[in-house]
Amino acid sequence: METEVGRAPAWRRAARLFTAPSRTTEAAPLRWDLGFSLACLAFALITALVSEFYGYRVWGNFATVAYGFGVVHSGYLLLSARSGRTPRGVFGSRWCGIAAVALLAMILPLVLLVIRRLTGVDWLITPFSWAAQPEVWVIERSADLLLHHGTPYVDVTALGRPPVVNDYTPYGPVMAVFGLPRALFGGTPVTDAFTDARWMFALAACACVLGTLKLLKWPRVPVGAAQLALACPLTALTWAVAGPDLAIVGLLVLSCALAATGRAAWSGLVLALVVSAKLIVAPAAAVLALLVLVRRGGLDWAALARFAAALVATTAAVHLPVYLVDPAAFVEHVFRFPLGMGVVRSPAASPLPGHLIAETGPIGQVAAFVLVGAAAVAMIGWLVRRPPANGSAALLRIAVGLGALILLTPATRYGYLVYPLVLLGAHLAFRVAEVPAAPPAQQSATTSS
Repeated sequence: METEVGRAPAWRRAARLFTAPSRTTEAAPLRWDLGFSLACLAFALITALVSEFYGYRVWGNFATVAYGFGVVHSGYLLLSARSGRTPRGVFGSRWCGIAAVALLAMILPLVLLVIRRLTGVDWLITPFSWAAQPEVWVIERSADLLLHHGTPYVDVTALGRPPVVNDYTPYGPVMAVFGLPRALFGGTPVTDAFTDARWMFALAACACVLGTLKLLKWPRVPVGAAQLALACPLTALTWAVAGPDLAIVGLLVLSCALAATGRAAWSGLVLALVVSAKLIVAPAAAVLALLVLVRRGGLDWAALARFAAALVATTAAVHLPVYLVDPAAFVEHVFRFPLGMGVVRSPAASPLPGHLIAETGPIGQVAAFVLVGAAAVAMIGWLVRRPPANGSAALLRIAVGLGALILLTPATRYGYLVYPLVLLGAHLAFRVAEVPAAPPAQQSATTSS
């Protein structure tokens, strides 16, 4: 029997890491870590081998090393747990794999791609040469347009040539702020490297994380939360090649933290900036409004009024000046183009259900919008029956709502799934922060025992 076990196929021996009983209770999270790293490794390897984008392939090579390390490390921890040993030091922590992703799959590829971008490959119709995704160039251009013309949107009917996709800026006016450093200080290789919009997105995302953790009084973030919000491939890839979605979802989480801690007006202001940068997150306003209303157990209409006033006033202050400069261009870029009604059709596509259904023909397009409507009705019913009473509940509802919208909308990209993933990770962190502390007497009894 020993011989037969020893000759078991390699795949069966590997499977035992997931199925065999262990001597400790630590095996379950370690099995999750191993499965997570294996799935991420597969994504990174496929991206490195088959992606049409240069930046994606560069990221894929770095990420393959990072997630490969995660597989080895989590496998080592799992084997140690099964044998009853507890590794000590840095390599004994589950956070080691997350640190590897942060360094090898986020920071290093971003540095390399920023330097590679200095060779001047922006705006070429050659995805295999792009060191930054088009949204980076477009946002930097929008900042320059805002400085010189008072609007980040060009009149695509007055270009003197047929418009193309990259003539559009399908974002709200606030998104141009991330390109202002490049517009103001760029022009040399050194300043261009330091003012790449991706640094601005990364700094904004990090600042939002720190601000949120401070508002939550520095909770002990679960490893699973960090895996979903930070170490998953969509977050790491977005960080290296683009970045705006991370800044937006970071601001959204910060707005939720402000609402959950009783800062209704500040929450409305930050949420207005979020919606004024990317309209896709607008449904979150309904969730946070309910959170502000019911957070204290009753109906706090005064807090809701402060939230709504800040949201509306800030949104108007941001949009109105830009709209008045060129109303037609504003509508064309912000609304018509994303909806597929512009002079140029949005190329947004993905293997997600909504797009696949819509591609079957006119009936499929109608069916896709019917599904979006049904999802919206279901979300409204959920919110009415069980309004969110704390930050974690609000984040869960926003994650589910945005996830459904992204999956079912005909014109979308799979990269947008970074929103629900980050929000679910934040949900887990908020849930830890919301657990009430044990009374002093109970803490003393626990300590003495």
